[in-house]
Amino acid sequence: MSAHCMLPGTRPGFGNRISHSHRRTSRRFDPNIQSKRYWLPSEGRHVRLRLSTKGIKTVDTIGIEAAVARIRARGVRI
Repeated sequence: MSAHCMLPGTRPGFGNRISHSHRRTSRRFDPNIQSKRYWLPSEGRHVRLRLSTKGIKTVDTIGIEAAVARIRARGVRI
């Protein structure tokens, strides 16, 4: 699976590793992706979401129903 968050759509960033001798090689900054299971009362079932830690905090703030609505508005199937 690619390292991206289902809610805000955070994807990996890219940059350079810079050694002591200042040689540059490519590197990747992955978001902190966690798999989390939430109870969705409107559908009477659990949903498993792949969220970054910032996405988990967003779900805690706005609620699971609003978060699922945002994810579905982006065209992601849950």
